Amino acid sequence: MAFIEVIDPDRATGPLAEIYRKVRGPGGQVDNVLQIHSLRPHSLEGHMALYKSVLHHPRNTLPVWFLESVGVLVSRLNGCGYCARHHGAGLRRRLRGDEARSRAYLEQLEGDPPAAPFTAAESAALRYVRKLTVSPDRVERADVDRVRAAGLDDGQILEINQVASYFAYVNRVVVGLGVTTDGEELGHSPADSADPKDWSHG
Repeated sequence: MAFIEVIDPDRATGPLAEIYRKVRGPGGQVDNVLQIHSLRPHSLEGHMALYKSVLHHPRNTLPVWFLESVGVLVSRLNGCGYCARHHGAGLRRRLRGDEARSRAYLEQLEGDPPAAPFTAAESAALRYVRKLTVSPDRVERADVDRVRAAGLDDGQILEINQVASYFAYVNRVVVGLGVTTDGEELGHSPADSADPKDWSHG
């Protein structure tokens, strides 16, 4: 049970019911991380717009499976099992169910720095993400310079920063309000599109 009142989809009316209708995933599921916003539907709309922009926008150039890896790492470091499980499942879906490859990536997230199968550039990015999450006040220009030197451009570094920052936000929503995965099928996500209001599932 969440720590605050939640209006479930069967009881929703008005604007909340309309938002729930848009965000329903396969089987009609509305994820608990979305339902936690039910007393303030406008914050649900803001959350989804941010989420779609940083993880599921077609103008991002890094692969979504890697952005999901960033999310899993941040969530683990923040002690957010809900997000780590959901986005670990999302990574598996993006890798088309390749369990061996998925397991290798998820296991290597524990390394500092992560090793193969992550590339040198991906490993450098994940080291930056770890420091940004654990010691944000200690991040320096040199940390970003190392990611750039490993082969990522500034736009890609921004993508990584935004995903890490989004998960810092959502981890605190989830942990701070007692959101659980009870009753959920894990790993579904909206389709990649430039429209923040397009919440159809891919």
